[in-house]
Amino acid sequence: MKKTINFSEIILWALMLTPFIYLATIWERLPETIATHFNGRGEADGWGSKETLIWGPLVMLALSYGVFLLIPSIDPKQKIGAMGKKFEAVKWIVVLLMVAVSILWIYSSLNGSSSINMLFVVFGIFFTLMGNFMPTIKHNYFVGIRTPWTLENETVWKKTHRMAGGWWLAGGIVIVLASLLLSNEWVLPVFITVTVVIALVPMVYSYLEYKKQASATSH
Repeated sequence: MKKTINFSEIILWALMLTPFIYLATIWERLPETIATHFNGRGEADGWGSKETLIWGPLVMLALSYGVFLLIPSIDPKQKIGAMGKKFEAVKWIVVLLMVAVSILWIYSSLNGSSSINMLFVVFGIFFTLMGNFMPTIKHNYFVGIRTPWTLENETVWKKTHRMAGGWWLAGGIVIVLASLLLSNEWVLPVFITVTVVIALVPMVYSYLEYKKQASATSH
């Protein structure tokens, strides 16, 4: 049987190459020692050789892409297949997040200053996109709000993801606005607070909803 060319994967691979193409164009302009880490105020507090800009993005992109290649083959009940194009969309969102982070890392190293606000904008967009997809993610072991209670009960999974979608969407918008409007010293606390809230609220909700379902079943 003749295999069809997956143009979507070709485009994704091309996008994954963009940080390295960008790095190649500025390689000679980079100092031998570059800033590799910045604190919450955007100040450099870690240093290394410029070769870090090759291996760092390479590892991030390889891991993010590789995990999504591996998941379908180790899914014990093949539930990922039921997600269809939704699974591919989540893969694109995660991989493109790593592409954007890599480019910002390289850009910051070139300029010797942090692009921390832009980094948080990228994460805010990521949360917003994932919030949009949350209600459509089907019951599975790998993608979504995976608590003991959502994995145990498909109804709890659906209700939790419908609720979580709104929180992630709103949280992402808050992070984007904070990153664009607030100074560096305030953006990190906002980011951490929002991230903790949108992680914990669905977890607590899933537990309460599970107890509610269990109580209704026992009566």
